[in-house]
Amino acid sequence: MNQNITIRKETQADYDTVEKMTRVAFYNLYVPGCNEHYLVRMMRPHPDFVPELDLVLELDGKIIGNIMYTKTKLIDDTGEEKSILTFGPVCIAPKYQRMGYGKKLMEYSFARAVELGYDVIVIFGNPNNYVSRGFVSCKKRNISLASGVYPSAMMVKELKPDVLDGRHWVYRQSAVFDELDEAAAERYDGTLEPMEKKHQPSQEEFYISVHSIVQ
Repeated sequence: MNQNITIRKETQADYDTVEKMTRVAFYNLYVPGCNEHYLVRMMRPHPDFVPELDLVLELDGKIIGNIMYTKTKLIDDTGEEKSILTFGPVCIAPKYQRMGYGKKLMEYSFARAVELGYDVIVIFGNPNNYVSRGFVSCKKRNISLASGVYPSAMMVKELKPDVLDGRHWVYRQSAVFDELDEAAAERYDGTLEPMEKKHQPSQEEFYISVHSIVQ
């Protein structure tokens, strides 16, 4: 079956569609309910946001996927800083998941990031979703949190081979993630069409992944 797939920058006219899709894709996935749709609203005006990498994937003219990037940095033991990227939220509408659309969207965004001069991406997520896209454990690239730990959920992709030279780096995420107000997100969610909050196994999987470290 022929499919017309288009990947393009998000426009203001897409905001409502993207936020609704994000909410449905993440609801009850990591916790009962979700706040990713509220995070999307916070990210767009933030100074760390990268508009050139705010992308939607259309299938036959219908938006079914979105990925957003923010600027962040690595700091080595001498204080030298390196500007890098992180992405998220990234989502595909539930009925189109596990069909290769997420792969297409990510690979397109990686190529675009290289064109913009970036060479490293650090993310937090389920390794099962990202190792096939070239992400490896942060431990293998000697990138830790400020506490010195290497979370299992923190992964690294070099957009250019061997750009990281083995020195130790500390990852500092964008302030937009620290500025997320859970109470405000909850209030905002309450203004939208009701969805049932549920407990499900994926939430325990997420908890284990986030709280595990690589020795």
